[in-house]
Amino acid sequence: MSNTYELIVSDITVSPDGGDAFAVAEARKRINRYAGKSRLVSAAVYRCSVDARRRNNVRLVYSVLCVMEGALPDKAALSAMHGSFAAAPFTLDTLPLPKKQSEPPVIVGMGPAGLFAALVLAERGLAPVLIERGGCIGDRIASRDAFYRTGKLDVDCNIQFGAGGAGTFSDGKLVTRVNDPRCALVLKMLTELGAPADIMRRARPHVGTDLLPQIIDNAASRIEALGGRILYRTRLEGFVISKGTVKAVKTDKGELPCSACVLATGHSARDVYSMLPHYGIQREAKSFSVGVRIEHLADDIDSAMFGSLAGHPALGRAEYSLSHRVNGRGVYSFCMCPGGEVVCGSTEEDGVVTNGMSPYARDGRNSNAAIAVSIDPADVGGTPDAAVEFQRMLERRAFSLGGGGFAAPMCTVGDFMRGTCGTAPTIVKPTYMGGNCTVSDMGKLFPDYIISSLRGGLRAFGGVIRGFDADHALLTGAETRTSAPMRILRSADTLTAPGVCNLYPCGEGAGYAGGITSAAVDGIKVAERIILEAASRP
Repeated sequence: MSNTYELIVSDITVSPDGGDAFAVAEARKRINRYAGKSRLVSAAVYRCSVDARRRNNVRLVYSVLCVMEGALPDKAALSAMHGSFAAAPFTLDTLPLPKKQSEPPVIVGMGPAGLFAALVLAERGLAPVLIERGGCIGDRIASRDAFYRTGKLDVDCNIQFGAGGAGTFSDGKLVTRVNDPRCALVLKMLTELGAPADIMRRARPHVGTDLLPQIIDNAASRIEALGGRILYRTRLEGFVISKGTVKAVKTDKGELPCSACVLATGHSARDVYSMLPHYGIQREAKSFSVGVRIEHLADDIDSAMFGSLAGHPALGRAEYSLSHRVNGRGVYSFCMCPGGEVVCGSTEEDGVVTNGMSPYARDGRNSNAAIAVSIDPADVGGTPDAAVEFQRMLERRAFSLGGGGFAAPMCTVGDFMRGTCGTAPTIVKPTYMGGNCTVSDMGKLFPDYIISSLRGGLRAFGGVIRGFDADHALLTGAETRTSAPMRILRSADTLTAPGVCNLYPCGEGAGYAGGITSAAVDGIKVAERIILEAASRP
């Protein structure tokens, strides 16, 4: 039988007019030149990214997956063709089928971590119970629309809380720095749930706010079809712990007996953070970030990054990722939303929180991103509770500066950089809650060290992207929920909280992830541990 293997041929640079066919043809040429007697069976695009480092020479960079037959090429041939052997795809099929448990695993939180943990557990027959303080997708959309219309916030069902978590009302970015084979499994599972197929090949994949609700609904239906249960509008109120084991989860609807508990509440469940010490569950403060949203015209960002090729269909909307250090402190762009809008992510009635989202087409007038400043725990008191109170203080200041009613404080970049106030928006119009903003002195929002860091960062970013620090660009605040300000401790081996053998802190809210994909990966890892534990029980 012939030896069949997969080879990835990388670093194929193509003009935007060249496209997929040119990249595949170039891969074939390299294979024919360097692969010796091996035969190419098929070739298809594996990954594509945009290289906009040189504005006047924007290129597409491809990797092509080649199915080969015959002898393996040697090291020199691989180097010459810029090739590498494709890793075997990560699969759950090697996991044992667990024994039926007397009680189900209970998952607290239906963001990416909890959702993917539930999907994996359900697929392997453990029929989890998933509780979510917010509502189903339809309930969330209705709550959000009512909030935008009336200004009355539902503190349990909003842009942060509900089916899919904070990621549901976002750009749906799936970019991650996590180097884990489960990342490809997350993308595959998302496509099976209805995500666009192109997320499998894009170097910076995204789903879009308009498509995510249906995908989340499909995931919920899948869990329930496999025997799992989802309890919406159900709040965690505590645990029943005996001899180092969670016996049940306390909720506002009653107790839920459990064989394991996955704590995947997300970074905004502050009430959960505050209850953990009562049960001896250990936490530690960690670094986090705060800042503002910046808005530009999307066409201006496209032009600054792509030059004369701006608007080319092969390039799409321009994306950026920027970082700089000011007096030893990191300033960086985060959650960049091309062609998107700034949204209100508040969960408390006296605080304004900004976030960003964009549809799959990214066809909005503005592009936005968070410009965030790194905060060390020592900056804000050194304890988990002090870090949360620092976030809360900034949100309340933003609420006050905006004048109440969840209007956001806003200013032009020109005013912010000069320390002045009062300039109304001109070229760039605010998108936050349909323009529900108040021209404010943003210098009053943050401590001086954050203000100086933001100014230094904006100045540096203007040297990288022409017009980034233009006077007419807009800043809106406060961006405070970029990541969890604390970590819930867990064992590196068992993934359980110290002293509680079946409690699994999980995902972004527990401090072990930083976005949709990494949170989903963490949910899968925790589900694997629960399955292995269940399979080992007599």
